[in-house]
Amino acid sequence: MAENFAKAQFMTVTEVADMMRVSRMTVYRMIHAGDLPAVRFGRSYRVPQEAVQAIVSDTDAATGTDE
Repeated sequence: MAENFAKAQFMTVTEVADMMRVSRMTVYRMIHAGDLPAVRFGRSYRVPQEAVQAIVSDTDAATGTDE
């Protein structure tokens, strides 16, 4: 478990918002609703990059875009 945590790449809320093309508030809502896993570091959240990629790929598959 600790090995997986050490290898994980994390993104800031701002980076996630930019990647998903949504507001930072939307990312915070997703985190608090449990739709997006996140880890709290001090006063800020970090989101695993794999989780963001999974949501983006699911959204692309649902909308039928080929990116």
